[in-house]
Amino acid sequence: MKQVKPSFIGAKTLCALALLGAFSAQAQAQTSVTIYGRIVAGVDFQTNAGPNGQGTKWSAANNQWGTSMIGFKGTEDLGGGNNAFFLLESGFNSTKGGVNGTDTSSSALFNRRSYVGLGGSYGSVKLGKNLFINNDIWFLDPTGQQAIGTSVLVNQRNWPGASNVIEYASPDFGGFTVGLQTSLGEKPGSFSQGVDNSAAGGSSDGRKDGISLAYQKNGLELRAIYDVVRDANGKYTNVWAHSKELILGGTYKFDKLKMFVGYENLRAPDATAGDPDRANHYWIGANYDVTPQFQLVGAFFRVNANNGTAGAADSKSGGGGSANLYMAGINYFLSKRTMLYVDVGTVRNSGNASHALEWGSNTGVSGLSQTGGYFGIAHSF
Repeated sequence: MKQVKPSFIGAKTLCALALLGAFSAQAQAQTSVTIYGRIVAGVDFQTNAGPNGQGTKWSAANNQWGTSMIGFKGTEDLGGGNNAFFLLESGFNSTKGGVNGTDTSSSALFNRRSYVGLGGSYGSVKLGKNLFINNDIWFLDPTGQQAIGTSVLVNQRNWPGASNVIEYASPDFGGFTVGLQTSLGEKPGSFSQGVDNSAAGGSSDGRKDGISLAYQKNGLELRAIYDVVRDANGKYTNVWAHSKELILGGTYKFDKLKMFVGYENLRAPDATAGDPDRANHYWIGANYDVTPQFQLVGAFFRVNANNGTAGAADSKSGGGGSANLYMAGINYFLSKRTMLYVDVGTVRNSGNASHALEWGSNTGVSGLSQTGGYFGIAHSF
């Protein structure tokens, strides 16, 4: 049989392809990009939901259990234990198809997070847009920041976004970690003030600053968060929006039970007379895994603004009322990525308080109570 002599050109081609493949494999090992997301949809109902506190409202539920979102994240190995990373994330309304609004216009392409950064043994530095640092309250919320959760009785003060962010996260020091964040106001001539874009559906915030401390060891987690959110004039004028905030809390997990406890203090020294200038928020709760697929959730929250008594001696602006929020829920996991949920609750307002059962709304009627809940499906990918 006639033998064919190897081609020199073919050998060079094979060699080039082999080298190209090696470089490609190396690039793949050093760089990764992930597409991820979650879709949440269901049914929601609330009593006393009309303009005058009358009537029961039934509606589609889309972000009650958690935010529907889609995101892109990636990392690149820079060598020497260093890396570059990015994250782009947008929240949306699964039942209507529109994007969610955060602290900027709802038309923003990435309305939750869009940042780039560098990481290494020193920790990480991020630049861009992110959730504000007090969103670390998620770790202290027995509901996981559901629509009936820690944000309800403080009108979402502990759940904002932040643009123009410079952020640092430390490495782990024996269970201790530290986070620092500032959100620049971009007002010419002032480091504390901001540009008021509220008329266009944007932010009315000035500069935001915060620090988050955490300790995690052997099932115990302790957290302390302090932050300030200024208005466009650099003042603290609204206890529920532009104020000074302190959050303290902890969790402890043993076997199938995880316990939660938390405290939040809000102060707005520049508040207008007649409006509350301080509030204290407390909560306790628990998660119990009946089986690996079946989880029970329960929580109690209470807020008291200016001691809840109009004309209180130690209050410059009278009572802001008080409210109690009770919540119970069930999570049933069909798989690692798909779950069914049912949650019910009731809010009991007194005095001047008019908190709604779910975040993002208000009853508009002081002292009105509201009961309701939601159920649906959440799928992650």
